Amino acid sequence: MRTLSFPAGGEMPVLGLGTWRMGEAPGRHAAEVAAVREAIAMGYRLIDTAEMYGEGGAETVLGQALAEALRAGDVRRDELFIVSKVYPHNASRRGTPDACERSLKRLGLDAIDLYLLHWRGSHPLRETVDALQALVANGRISHWGVSNFDIDDMEELAQVVGDGPGCAADQVYLSLGERGPEFNLLPWLREHGMPLMAYSPIDQGALAGDDALGALAGRLGMTAAQLALAAVISRPGVVAIPKAVRSAHLQENLAAASLKLDAATLAELERLYPPPRRKTPLAMI
Repeated sequence: MRTLSFPAGGEMPVLGLGTWRMGEAPGRHAAEVAAVREAIAMGYRLIDTAEMYGEGGAETVLGQALAEALRAGDVRRDELFIVSKVYPHNASRRGTPDACERSLKRLGLDAIDLYLLHWRGSHPLRETVDALQALVANGRISHWGVSNFDIDDMEELAQVVGDGPGCAADQVYLSLGERGPEFNLLPWLREHGMPLMAYSPIDQGALAGDDALGALAGRLGMTAAQLALAAVISRPGVVAIPKAVRSAHLQENLAAASLKLDAATLAELERLYPPPRRKTPLAMI
């Protein structure tokens, strides 16, 4: 699978698995663990989670799935790229490492590959950045980044990074139906060599039932969801992390990473889902 590089080195796949809404109900735990195990067996190597998801429940699901897959020899740890996020209210100089340790325990890992500030909160960015950089220095995380940061946030962040390891990525809501970040945030990230991680790239499944998208996808021999994903990751510098638990959806999404869209298809998508003509507030879910 194609990968994108970080400013300071390292890389991640352009398509991964999201775990939002996992870990919320004990009755779904076994099925969710099985879904993540199946995703790993299919070839998913990038998996995104957060301490917020199910209040640690999603990390627990992922941790069990990882332990089982590693124990069975289905995958090596160095083949996986695991992303998690710290709650803003935990993101103080002292709270960030404590939250990271809790996440590491739930995940059953010695280090997280990319650790993000989930969104801006009340703690000064300088404190959070210092804590994240210390986690890199201590080997508890390999890279740090942010989520739900718009261009003004990124510009402010750039001013407080200093000489330590810098921000590796920004995770925001981006899809055919929500293209706001393309106006100036995505160009800024490209200029600075930072991947944009697109969450909800199928608009929480809504685009899978879009008639216009479905008609175009049908002519191309793919599903609407696949076309939506292929369109997002066709944009330079963009990674997509759709959430799925059903086997058919996991397979469908993964196959989208290898789809190539020609100029005529891209032009038709531009007509159906026009790019933003002005700056709009960053959408959040």
